[in-house]
Amino acid sequence: MTTFIAMKNCIYFLLFVLVFTSCKGKVESIKPSVQSITESVYASGFVESEDQYQVFPAVNGIIDKVYVTEGDLVSSNTLLFSIYNETSHLNKENAELAAQYSDLNSNLSKLNDLKLTIDLARNRMKNDSLMYVRQKTLFDKDVISSSQLEQSELTYQNSQTNYQSALYKFSDLKKQLNLNDKQSKNNVSISEKIENDYTVKSDLKGKVYSILKKKGEMVNIQTPIAIIGDAKTFKIELQVDEYDIIKVKNGQKIIIALDSYKGQTFEAVVSKIDPIMNDRSKTFTVEALFTRQPPVLYPNLSLEANIVIRKKENALIIPRRFCLNDQYVFLKNGDKIKVTTGLKDYQNIEITAGISKKDILILPAK
Repeated sequence: MTTFIAMKNCIYFLLFVLVFTSCKGKVESIKPSVQSITESVYASGFVESEDQYQVFPAVNGIIDKVYVTEGDLVSSNTLLFSIYNETSHLNKENAELAAQYSDLNSNLSKLNDLKLTIDLARNRMKNDSLMYVRQKTLFDKDVISSSQLEQSELTYQNSQTNYQSALYKFSDLKKQLNLNDKQSKNNVSISEKIENDYTVKSDLKGKVYSILKKKGEMVNIQTPIAIIGDAKTFKIELQVDEYDIIKVKNGQKIIIALDSYKGQTFEAVVSKIDPIMNDRSKTFTVEALFTRQPPVLYPNLSLEANIVIRKKENALIIPRRFCLNDQYVFLKNGDKIKVTTGLKDYQNIEITAGISKKDILILPAK
C-alpha cells in the first residue's frame, strides 16, 4: 500500500514538471513593425447641447401649470411654467384700481375747479384795483377820508393775496396729481413685474430636454425645473488630468468613442480650455466641437476621447508591454538592451535607437 502511494505521488510530480516545463517553454516573442503612431491624451466626458442651460424660477412657490413636455421645440420667451400665487394677482388688481383713481385725466375736474377759483380771484383783484385807484383819486380831492382809502387799499391787497394763493394751490395740485399718476403707474408696473416672475419662460430658441418638476410640486429659486438646449448642435465637455493639461491646445484633433455607437469613432477639435483646475477631481475642463458628428445625439451621453498631441508615420513600433519601464527590451537570446524611445500611446511605443526591425524580442519576465 505504501509503495502504491509513493508511485502515485511520483506520477503527480512528473506531470507537474512536464506541465511547468511546457508552459515555461512557450515564451511570447515579436518583431518590431514599421507603422504610424499617434501620441494622445486620454480624457473622459459627455455630450452637451450647444447653449444648454438649466431653467430656474424667479420666485418660490408651487407649480400651477406646465405648458411644455420633454422633446418640445420652443422659441425665445415661450411660456414653460406658471407658479401659483393669489396674493400677487390681487396686488396687481389693487395697483390698477389705484392707478385708475390717480390718473391725471381722471382728476382734471379738480384742476378745472381751481382754474375757476383763479379766474374769480383775478377778476376780484382787478375790481379791487380799480376801486383803490378811484378811492385814491377821491382822497386826493378830499372827498373821502384816509380811513376809507386805507380800507380800499387793504381790500385790494387781500384780493392780490387770494389770487396768488389760488395760483400756488393750482400749481401744487397739478404737481401732486402728476406725482400720484406716475407713482400709481409705477406701482402697476412693479406689480406686473412681480406677477410675471410667477411665469417661467424660455430664454433661447431650442429643445426641452428635461422637465424636472411637475404640477403641484414646490419649487424654489435655487433648484432647476427644466433643461433646454439647442436641438441640432452639440458640444463635448472633457475632463483632462492636471498632468496632461499642458499638452492640450486649441485646435487639436480629438478621436471620440461613444458608448451609444460601439465600434465607431468620431472626430472633434479642442475649442476651449478652462484656465482653472477642479480642486476635487484634479482635472481641467476642456470643451470640443464635433467635426464629424454622429447622426443622433442626446445630452449627457458618456464618451471617451483621445486628444491627438503628435503623430509620426513609418515609426519602428513595439507593444509597450515588451519594453520594461519604457527603457529596456529583451532579445530572444536573453540579452537585455537599453533602447531610446519616442512617441507613446496606451498600447505601443516608438523605438528610435537600440534595435532594428529584424530583432526578435521576448516578453520581459514579471
